[in-house]
Amino acid sequence: DRVITRLAPYRGGLRAGMAFGAAAFVVGISFGVVAEPIMGPVAPIVMSAALFAGASQFGVTAVLASGGDAATAIATGTMLNARFLPMGVAIAPALKGGRLRRALEGQAIVDASWALAARSDGGFDRETMIGATVPQYPAWVLGTAAGVLFGSALGDPEALGLDAMFPAFFVALLAAELGRPRAVPAALIAGAIALSLTPLLPPG
Repeated sequence: DRVITRLAPYRGGLRAGMAFGAAAFVVGISFGVVAEPIMGPVAPIVMSAALFAGASQFGVTAVLASGGDAATAIATGTMLNARFLPMGVAIAPALKGGRLRRALEGQAIVDASWALAARSDGGFDRETMIGATVPQYPAWVLGTAAGVLFGSALGDPEALGLDAMFPAFFVALLAAELGRPRAVPAALIAGAIALSLTPLLPPG
């Protein structure tokens, strides 16, 4: 009974996270399919297990697939993951315990969970974030493994549209946030920056 009582605050996040976990599994398959020809069978799975950061993983893969070098790929992944710094600062007051525990809880910060945990008063619900991340991590790693192991049976990932799945996932997340104050100007500015830098940056 005590365990059930302690887990009760996480149930809402777990329920919401199941849908994102299903999406993570499918997107993980697409990552495994796209990454395996470039990195081999082991690196994509290890990358998903250690990083659990789809945007940077797809970014690194895109750079390497476009002929970019390792330094550019690492820089791309680092820049994409830099968004977790302000996200971590925003949610930090909601985390509990000492530095080690807070650092561990901070590992649950992923885009969908962070968005789900945001409250209308500007604060964050810690239990919702952690609960929502729990289904997503194993789904992402298992999806990557499935894509690596069975990707060759699926054929050309671009012909199946798998390369477009991850951008579509982020567009869906963005659409859900457009009702927030200043969200539309921020999205437009970000889009303008991305378009203006595209001709200037290295491949990928």
